[in-house]
Amino acid sequence: MSNDSIAVTLEKRQTVGKGLGQLKRDGKIPAVIHNHGQDSVIAQGEYQALVKLYQQAGKHHAVDVTVGDKKFLTIIKDVDFDPKKHVIRHVVFGAIRQNEEVETEVPIVFEGDAPAERASLLVIRQLENVQVKALPRDLIDEIKVNIEGLAEIGDKISVADLQVPNGITVLTEPEHGIAVVEETKAQISEESEEEAAEGEEGGADGEAGEGESESKGDKKEANEEE
Repeated sequence: MSNDSIAVTLEKRQTVGKGLGQLKRDGKIPAVIHNHGQDSVIAQGEYQALVKLYQQAGKHHAVDVTVGDKKFLTIIKDVDFDPKKHVIRHVVFGAIRQNEEVETEVPIVFEGDAPAERASLLVIRQLENVQVKALPRDLIDEIKVNIEGLAEIGDKISVADLQVPNGITVLTEPEHGIAVVEETKAQISEESEEEAAEGEEGGADGEAGEGESESKGDKKEANEEE
């Protein structure tokens, strides 16, 4: 459970639009807090502080944010990354209330060794996060999924198989796959080649049989003429 308090102090931000470039060069990151239908709070924070915050809180942990003389209980709703440098460019917080459920995503953590992988099969991990709904105090940091039962082709784990604590409602569709065992491309290719070879052998045997039949028929006709 997410009982440890995570907090950050931000500054009020006046810079918008084109001025954000200089803000980032100064080691600051723009941020905004969406506040229950009220005017959004425009803020900024130190780059390293916000990187550390995101590493700790992700999108599943309540964050106490202080801006000037105001305090907000929030959750990180979105983080914008530079696609090339993969550095944070902007952070969006959403204000929440202790007595109201919030919707967010919780990461999936795979545990154990799958027998399928030891048998040179492929375990496809299909989902990294699931959407959940819970009170802030009930939010969890991760959902563990044991893959030791994945042994044969077709074995799978879906959202319906997840075990979550009381107070957590999983919103992701129950039939959505989390992990599944499949053949590798090399194995599929090898099987296709074997099937093709078997087909060619069968065709050759059939042609030989037809040749023998025709040969016997010719000999019979020749004997009858004599």
